[in-house]
Amino acid sequence: MDEFNTAKPIGSIYEISFLDSRARAKRKTKRLVKFITYCLNSNHYHFILQQVTNGGISEFMKRLGGGYTWYFNNKYNRSGVLFQGTFKSKHVNTNEYLLHLNAYVNLNDRVHRLGGETAKLCKSSWDEYTKKAANDFCEKQIILRQFQSKHEYKKFAESSLADILEKKQRNQELDDLLLE
Repeated sequence: MDEFNTAKPIGSIYEISFLDSRARAKRKTKRLVKFITYCLNSNHYHFILQQVTNGGISEFMKRLGGGYTWYFNNKYNRSGVLFQGTFKSKHVNTNEYLLHLNAYVNLNDRVHRLGGETAKLCKSSWDEYTKKAANDFCEKQIILRQFQSKHEYKKFAESSLADILEKKQRNQELDDLLLE
């Protein structure tokens, strides 16, 4: 995600892997987006992004999808698409929506009740938001400055998760009734 987040085309991920950290950082002078929150599940992902350059989100998603597909296909000697369809996006137009969406994305593996080995494949920005993280990938202050502490944020997010799961259960029950 970090490698494709640059206004200048990156070339090969494989070639970049041989650069030292200073040379890699030097290449990334102008970003396309800021990451607010992310969740990478085994079969899908979610990002909350803030656009930094005009058209930055679309360009980043194009580079991520195309570049990663090229890398994956070369690595595993295959061809074809990896991702189905184009990416979906929604404009976040209220702070309340941003806060709840942040909780949804950070806890998305729990929303989908992923467990066992599948859960081990998931990675999100949750630890960045709730613990002292070794590296800060996300721009968390837009969210965290609205809470007294990381503990308060964690309580809010877990409470939002309970609401999300309850709503999901009600929707499933309604779907089941409509199918009968």
